[in-house]
Amino acid sequence: MQISDCRIRCAAAPNTDTPGTLREAIGLVAVQKRQGAALILHTGDVSQLPKPAQVDTAQQIIREVGLDAHHVPGEHDVLIDDRAEFFQRFTPGAPRGWYSFGQQGARFIGLNNVQDLKAGGLGNLGAEQLAWLERDPAGRAASQPIVVFAHVPLWLVSAEWGWGTDDGAQALGFLRRFDPVTVLNGHIHQVMQKVEGNLAFHTAFPQPALGTAPSPGPIRDLPAGRLRATLGVTRIARVEGRAGLAIADTPLGA
Repeated sequence: MQISDCRIRCAAAPNTDTPGTLREAIGLVAVQKRQGAALILHTGDVSQLPKPAQVDTAQQIIREVGLDAHHVPGEHDVLIDDRAEFFQRFTPGAPRGWYSFGQQGARFIGLNNVQDLKAGGLGNLGAEQLAWLERDPAGRAASQPIVVFAHVPLWLVSAEWGWGTDDGAQALGFLRRFDPVTVLNGHIHQVMQKVEGNLAFHTAFPQPALGTAPSPGPIRDLPAGRLRATLGVTRIARVEGRAGLAIADTPLGA
């Protein structure tokens, strides 16, 4: 299960109860756990420039579901003093926020692309992390499924809005020999899918859609009755022996 952008410190209209929203999301994760979900991937922004007590609250709520949660940082997790405590708390053993692990035959790779943002807010991995990413999957069979997760999209969605990673194409080049590769991100609050060869990109929702607003800031005038229809759950299923993935989006208000 992927969750993202809890922003638990935010408490302004139209959502003045972000802990309640996160607890509701974790309730949906619990439903998927009963159907076989094995882990949580959190793609950043646990809070909004958080205070320790708020991070404690978010961490406790996420733990309530009883699944291992694997985190990568969002820019709001690390903007203040590089937030060393975020890495100590959420990426133990990975003090720079990038790491990998294996589970049920798949290789999961978490990346940090938010600590050296480029012009316009584009994400950046940097030479050291790229060198690690080139080494990490070396020697693995090309048939091993790879799941990559980071906060800012690794593919360029919009340079004007900073929705992309400056050196993302180089990073993805190290993984193109694997089949399949699934790439997940948060940050842009949009539901988007894209396929390039054997790489499938998925991003999760409600900031404005491209071209509908002058900037990617939050939607502040969304009527309360429409809020749940802009949020939802994406379920992705892979059937052995079939090309492609089955993707179903279910709005909470459906």
